[in-house]
Amino acid sequence: MKLVLKLFIVVLFFISAESAFSQDFPSEIWHNGKVVLINGDTVKGDIKYDFQNDLIQLNANGILKTYGARKLFYFDIFDEMAGGHRYFYSLPYKVHSDYETPILFEVLFEGNISLLAREEIVTENVSASQYNYYYYPMSPYNNYTRERLAYKFYFLEEGGEIRYYNLKKNDLLAIFGKHSKQINQYMKKNRLKHDELRDLVRITSYYNAIVGS
Repeated sequence: MKLVLKLFIVVLFFISAESAFSQDFPSEIWHNGKVVLINGDTVKGDIKYDFQNDLIQLNANGILKTYGARKLFYFDIFDEMAGGHRYFYSLPYKVHSDYETPILFEVLFEGNISLLAREEIVTENVSASQYNYYYYPMSPYNNYTRERLAYKFYFLEEGGEIRYYNLKKNDLLAIFGKHSKQINQYMKKNRLKHDELRDLVRITSYYNAIVGS
């Protein structure tokens, strides 16, 4: 009976973990929104975006179309998961030192220096011991693979260059140049992290308030 109970707990844990680790990501969901093409045409409909391939799918009145970054100027969506509007631009970016091509960016904050992002889905290994579930210690299912949403951040600088941010604090302060000391003090005072999305938005907003005053 004890063995049966242990096996039941193992199976229950496995099912619960699978359920917890499986989720719908924003890029996999249709969102109501608007697309502005590079030729100036504006189309409204349901949008699903794909950062990996730098394209979107648009369902307008039952007609499904696909647009790559080269044909897009801008699109916005209402994200029900986030509870608000999100804004995206197709911008030229140097993917190699000698090659520039349009790719999609989400605009998190727009100003003299703008904060941009590209989301990606990453796979990671997770130990079952990290969770408050009962499980059989000798189970082969102690470790799990899950997918989670992650972001790569970029700054659109005043000269028009898009700079990749490597999540290192010194690199962040260097982006803000002569105002880096003020930014550093602001981060310490408000206990802001240099690698958290919400904190980066606040830091970028503060910098733009400084240069705009």
